[in-house]
Amino acid sequence: MPLKFFLKLYARLAGLAALVILLCVVLFTGINSVRSQFWHERFSEPLMRWLASSPAPEQQYHWMVSQYDFRVAGARELSLSQVVRERLGYGQVVAVEDSLGYRFLVTGFHGEALQLRTSEPYQDIAVASAQITRVHLDAAGPEERDEAVERLSAGLNVTVLRVQGPGALPGDAVLDRVYSHGSAFYHDKGEGRILVQLADGELIQITLPAPFNPWAWPVILLLVAVSGSVLALSLLLALRYLDSNLRKVESVAVRIARGEMSARVEAGEGTIVSRLAVSFNGMAEQIQRLVNVQREMIHAVSHELRTPVARIRFGVQMIEDCQGQEALQKQLDGIDGDIQELDELIDEILTYARLEQGGPIFSLQEASITDIVKQVVAEQQRVRPALRIEGEIDDATEHWAMADVEPRYIHRAIQNLVGNAGRYASGKVLVRCHIDEDHCRIDVEDDGPGIPEEEWEKVFTAFARLDDSRTRTSGGYGLGLSIVRRILYWHNGQAFVSRSDSLGGARFSLVWPRKKPLEPGF
Repeated sequence: MPLKFFLKLYARLAGLAALVILLCVVLFTGINSVRSQFWHERFSEPLMRWLASSPAPEQQYHWMVSQYDFRVAGARELSLSQVVRERLGYGQVVAVEDSLGYRFLVTGFHGEALQLRTSEPYQDIAVASAQITRVHLDAAGPEERDEAVERLSAGLNVTVLRVQGPGALPGDAVLDRVYSHGSAFYHDKGEGRILVQLADGELIQITLPAPFNPWAWPVILLLVAVSGSVLALSLLLALRYLDSNLRKVESVAVRIARGEMSARVEAGEGTIVSRLAVSFNGMAEQIQRLVNVQREMIHAVSHELRTPVARIRFGVQMIEDCQGQEALQKQLDGIDGDIQELDELIDEILTYARLEQGGPIFSLQEASITDIVKQVVAEQQRVRPALRIEGEIDDATEHWAMADVEPRYIHRAIQNLVGNAGRYASGKVLVRCHIDEDHCRIDVEDDGPGIPEEEWEKVFTAFARLDDSRTRTSGGYGLGLSIVRRILYWHNGQAFVSRSDSLGGARFSLVWPRKKPLEPGF
């Protein structure tokens, strides 16, 4: 197949892949947008509920006002949308993302709106939860700490552990930050942790839920399922489309097998099987043409054979009545001539059939066209001494005389034209040969009556003649010019007829490439 077909195929595959990738990106973004909103609300909900349960959170947790932009105000003062206000009215924790980070909102103890703004939600909420834990644990006595730890763990949805033993301690870098700042946030095994030092020096470790993961396995599984489904659906549609086009070819093949030789595939341009349809239609046209040729040949051959066979039968009957040797010899000569005519007819039919049904195996070789022309002129002059048969070849043609041809068939084509011209010429036949670097051209002209223009194409049809004569002198078999055209066809050339300007009769012309074509002539 040509490169163009593969380029189209690869372009379509690339387009499909780009479409699937775009769909996955849009789906991934949309799903994670919803997941992120849901996760942030669930993650912040324990802390926001804890703050909302306090009658005066701004006073109790005053350090959060400056550190995290913690505010307690009415919903209208916070410029909240109608949807957010409705959700707050239902008692939900709402996360609103903006250019500065996230705003977490909840309805407070007295019905007011509590807002906590953070730039890094995971770490900020973790640190705020740790500070609340430290405040409450510092306020509790040693005997009450275990109970406070359980209450804080349940209320803030974190795991609060009292560090016991050096084996539970993190690295020295974390400990240095704890001793200098009172707490330190770090990651361990994918989870966020905070180590807090209480007022009495005890260390408390707080473990938070895992952070938001956009590449969670359900999301990946969904993307794989969606992309696989799209690809499978695309493949199914492509196969159905291909199957429908192949069914068109199949239905036409069945119709041709039933005898509908005019059936053709209509696949359209740019389809996957358009090239197959073109080739199939070409094959169907070739089959139809061969069937028509065969039908016409059988009809014409049966007609052509009647005359010589009838003469032979008549000659055999006449032999019985011959009285002398001279009369007997005359009848025998006539029968021999009829047999010779049958032999020539069979040779013409076999040659034409071989050329029509795929052509001979041409072995193109470099040969001199001018030598072939001179040979044909000399041969035909001996056969027709009453005519003047001349060849016209200039010096430029002699320079480019060597061409890629099948010498035997080119000789046959020129011979047929000169012989045809000799049958109708009054006194002269002229064979012009002109060859340049690219093309070969041979014109055979005569001074006969010529051919009417409306009959120019008909003369190349098999068994077609412009008169009704069936005699040996002027009739012929109607195959010579058809053979000429097929020979030129297989040389990737053309044969046509026109009127001779110099002699006034017919002019038959042969034109074909001087050098072997890159592709077959078919």
